[in-house]
Amino acid sequence: MKALRRAYLGLVLVFLYAPIAVLVVYSFNQSETRAVWGGLSLKWYQALFHDKNILDALYVTVSVAALATMAATVLGTIAAIGIHSMKSWTRDLFMNVTNLPMLMPDIVTGISLMILFIFMKVPRGYGTMLLAHVTFDIPYVIFSVLPRLKRMNPNLYEAALDLGARPQTALLKVILPEILPGVITGALLSFTMSLDDFAISYFTSVRTANLSMLIYSMTRRKVPPTINALSAIMFVTVLVLLFVVNNRGSDTGRGRGTSGGSAP
Repeated sequence: MKALRRAYLGLVLVFLYAPIAVLVVYSFNQSETRAVWGGLSLKWYQALFHDKNILDALYVTVSVAALATMAATVLGTIAAIGIHSMKSWTRDLFMNVTNLPMLMPDIVTGISLMILFIFMKVPRGYGTMLLAHVTFDIPYVIFSVLPRLKRMNPNLYEAALDLGARPQTALLKVILPEILPGVITGALLSFTMSLDDFAISYFTSVRTANLSMLIYSMTRRKVPPTINALSAIMFVTVLVLLFVVNNRGSDTGRGRGTSGGSAP
């Protein structure tokens, strides 16, 4: 049975990652024809960074992800602190509402936001895409910060107030340092989700395209080899970000275990 489980796991991993591995390998192919291997070359990566359309889409992707991450991190952290301080039934209600954007398919979220922007007669472009990214990024920050708030000693904030600190000072110097690992993890998750999004961006923007939308438009015609290089860069970037997020979570868990073991 153990060998069978390993074989099954191996088949699943091959099925998931073999196409990506082929894509990365052929991004270094000298030949323009995918069926022919012409030797190793970086020509498609060089062509990638000389393509104005791709560079414009790259700017949109990175800038939207960065701005949405900053906005979602601030709003999500404030929302998490507010939800944590609520009464039990109210907190449960807001938690269920916060869960909805994460549980709904992206296409449902994208269409609903598109209808909202059309109803409000807001031209769909860079601004609407940014608002949409902030919307679906906020829950990731909230669910990253809330566990840190639950583990925090509530007496620390009250002690700071008793010692004469203002609520704003206590928030910045007592609560924020305690929940900072969760805030950073939520920000990294938000940036990763924004960087990788297609469906919501597609429905909420008409005049502005990010990399995912540009790749989709290219696949409807003859796909140039530069797409292999672009997809490989996006895959490696998202993979590195996810590795950092998971590594931060592991380090936090080990830190809690160490501090718990050393306590009297």
